[in-house]
Amino acid sequence: MAPLRFSANVSWLFPELPGLPARLRAAGSSGFEAAEVGWPYGEPPEALARAAREVGLQLVLINTPPGDREKGEMGLGAVPGRQAAFRDGLEQAVLYAKALGCPRIHLMAGRVPQGADRAAVRGEMETVFLENLRHAAGVLAQENLVGLLEPINTRITDPRYFLDTPQQAAAILEKVGRPNLQLQMDIFHWQIMDGNLTGNIREFLPFVGHVQVAQVPGRGEPSSPGELNFPYLFQLLEDEGYKGFVGCEYQPRGDTVEGLSWLRSYWDKRGRPQAGQ
Repeated sequence: MAPLRFSANVSWLFPELPGLPARLRAAGSSGFEAAEVGWPYGEPPEALARAAREVGLQLVLINTPPGDREKGEMGLGAVPGRQAAFRDGLEQAVLYAKALGCPRIHLMAGRVPQGADRAAVRGEMETVFLENLRHAAGVLAQENLVGLLEPINTRITDPRYFLDTPQQAAAILEKVGRPNLQLQMDIFHWQIMDGNLTGNIREFLPFVGHVQVAQVPGRGEPSSPGELNFPYLFQLLEDEGYKGFVGCEYQPRGDTVEGLSWLRSYWDKRGRPQAGQ
């Protein structure tokens, strides 16, 4: 069983540093070999790629653009009437992914429209999402890229988000039926929505292309106080043969580097993956 591979989510980690290039350099200096970025679009891709190269970081994940944040948008994949904007955003994400050498793009589903009843619009939103995902799968396949679907919890983080359980995401992936679309498992969201992490990890891991971690309920480091036993979960992922990356998408409780003691302990115990693992 190979040790897990971790990536620093620099949209969350090193918040004391201004700008993504500085955060990427800090991630490399802290021992990470991979990084991910929520929305890289405020920086020229060349600047991000250069910063990553300087410290030997591989970029492994970015998101599609969120849409109009001032109007409350958080992704467009399932939003009726925004199909053209989703496709434009996808093209932008592909350009960044190619420039960054990044193999995965999170295809954000988006929110139930303001004032709409979730149950009443669910069918229409799923139809839009399926249409957009089929289009995205074709575009991504031409560039040898993978698209990811991430359920986001609607109990704490985003009450209006359309895609909120692994079961819903897996059913949509089955309907689309494209091999380059996979599941993104954020353990923080899965625990809040459904619990049963052992069963859900074992059931859905064959379809998972990326994992993210944070403690529940505070969304701090895995070693911060909370209800999740991360040594057990990391061992479970190893035992189940997970080969992808584990993204550190959490809010540091203090200094980011000091808060990485949990990861240094893991590396001390399990070692770091060798290149190519």
